[in-house]
Amino acid sequence: MVKSEFDVIIVGAGIVGAVLACALRDSGLNLALVEPHPVEPPSERLDTRIYAISPGSAALLANIGVWKTLDQRRICPVYAMDVRGDQGAEIVLDAYQAGVPQLAWILEGNRIQYGLWQAMQNQANLTLISGAKGEGLCWSEPSTSSRRAKLTLDDGRQLSADLVVAADGRASWVRAQAGIEARREDYQQSGVVANFACEHPHRNMARQWFREDGILAWLPLPDRAISMVWSTSDAHTQALLAATPEQLAEQVAQAGRNSLGQLHTLTPAAAFPLSILRVSPIVAPGLALVGDAAHGVHPLSGQGVNLGLRDVAELVKVLKQRGAAHCGDLGLLQRYARARRGDIVTTQTVTDGLHHLFHDQNPVLRHLRNVGMDVAGRIGPLKSWLVRQSLV
Repeated sequence: MVKSEFDVIIVGAGIVGAVLACALRDSGLNLALVEPHPVEPPSERLDTRIYAISPGSAALLANIGVWKTLDQRRICPVYAMDVRGDQGAEIVLDAYQAGVPQLAWILEGNRIQYGLWQAMQNQANLTLISGAKGEGLCWSEPSTSSRRAKLTLDDGRQLSADLVVAADGRASWVRAQAGIEARREDYQQSGVVANFACEHPHRNMARQWFREDGILAWLPLPDRAISMVWSTSDAHTQALLAATPEQLAEQVAQAGRNSLGQLHTLTPAAAFPLSILRVSPIVAPGLALVGDAAHGVHPLSGQGVNLGLRDVAELVKVLKQRGAAHCGDLGLLQRYARARRGDIVTTQTVTDGLHHLFHDQNPVLRHLRNVGMDVAGRIGPLKSWLVRQSLV
């Protein structure tokens, strides 16, 4: 049985976990990253997992050397966003008017993932363990503020580290092993996703409609294509999944007021359940949670992955400035938790509030929320603030 010692073990090589590993390249730390499923090269077909990457997240990807390795032909900048209410209200956010180059970039998830996977292959301070998953996880005596973790893999290997980072998603196995509570509120909705070719050019504009049947978003893709995310009831979800490609394209085009003319379905519809996930605490002696293991938000703002990458940026800063402290020292990790608390709570509160606000069909509330959207669209400083929030 092989036993290996590290400073930090990261569990999960999704986008957030992989970015964390790459960002700690020059930290002087000895790292291990455990991922059960090796990442395969992407095909030419569009991925249904599409991410709106904020400028802050793009800068992080650039700083770790990954952004330049991505196929720039598959990346689409967003120059404007048009948001419509369910009673005619409208707000438009424009990068040019705000004095910024773009609001975001739209990328395919599998291409980001593969770029990160390739970047990690020859990282000197990283042991990449793929094809194995955790079977047991425990920490040494918990009475001290810093304790050593021991991770047993299903192939028999044992790893130990000062710090384990849970980057293994909403159903985090690491979080469960640590006994940390995760409170999940099911929205009784699903996010239906699919990609379409458009009759008319989208002009790099993202579009979003708050409708009686949910929230519909169109994200621009290269070559006159869009990615759709329709947050809607479970019954409507089943109807969309059962539709033929032609029926789906027609329904989505009509729901989007035929803004881009006729649509042609490029990828089959898929769906994922929507919920909010509140986790507390996100640190313990020898443990830190990042990304979806630490929080879950409604996708209406497109902030899920960006929120996780902001976790990474803060945790990297804390670890690099640790001084003589061990990586798993609770006092050190609480600096990370305190720094992230405001951003996480604000993002969850805003997205949850918007979901409930537009899900409620009370006529008075419907009128007030549309008036509020119209007012926000006419106040320059407020629009500028909204743009700045999207850039983080």
